[in-house]
Parts: sequence; structure tokens; C-alpha cells
Amino acid sequence: VALAVSLGIILVAGYPLDPKDEEYVLVNNKCQCVTVTSKIVRSKEDPDEEILERHIRIIVPLKARENISDPLSPLRTKFVYRISELCRNCNPVEVDLGGTIVQAQQGNFCDEPQTCYTYDREQCYSSPVPFLYDGEVKYVPAALTPTSCYAD
Repeated sequence: VALAVSLGIILVAGYPLDPKDEEYVLVNNKCQCVTVTSKIVRSKEDPDEEILERHIRIIVPLKARENISDPLSPLRTKFVYRISELCRNCNPVEVDLGGTIVQAQQGNFCDEPQTCYTYDREQCYSSPVPFLYDGEVKYVPAALTPTSCYAD
């Protein structure tokens, strides 16, 4: 893992969609609306051979804004998807290197902010809205995703 991290290789572990299903989810990025799955299938050329088949599902959100927290920002017309950014796993893991336990990070882009094309329901988004109070207009933050902004 440490060698893979130092070389910039992405390691992705999957989990099955369904206990009976053999298709595994490798990436489920709600922020960029992408799901990557893989499964082992029989080769069409050689039925005795199995090959890995990957499916990449991208949902391009209609009327997405350049700045999702600003409903008045211009509509987004450019969407960029990089598999290395989609697969980033920034949670450090402990690795045994010759008897020494070290912390390794599996992601390459952990210091860069993630570009969101839609609301990540686990993140709080807000936008300033005008509020008239005592004859004076004040701008107060309003939650655009209330369930993730406020505790139960």
C-alpha cells in the first residue's frame, strides 16, 4: 500500500450491491453524481476465460450552478470527471512495513477541495438571504440542506 501511495496509484476496495449480486461498487461519489461498479464476467471471445467488466454511471445534474451555494450564479456548462479524484480515499490506514507500523493515506488529492456538481447531503450548504428587521435589511445565512446543517 505504501509503495502504491508513493507512486500515486489508487487502490479501491469494493462492496457488493446486494449479498446475492456479484457486482461490486467501487465508487459512489454523491458530490459528483458518479457510481463505478465492477464484476467478473465470462469473455465473449473465450468462454473459459473470465474478465473484469466496469460500469461507470454519470448523472449530469440539470440546471447545476457554478457555485452551488449561490442560486444566482451562472449555470454550469462544463463538467470534468477524473477517476483519480473520484476514487480518493483520504482516511489514513495503518501499514506494517518490516515490523514498523506507519500511517499511509490512500488518496492523492486530499488537500484539494472537491468540486461538487450537486448537493452532497452529508455536507451543510448555506447562502446569504436578505432579512428585513426593524426597517433594516440584513443578510443572514440560510441553510440550503437543512438536514445536514442542524442536529436532530
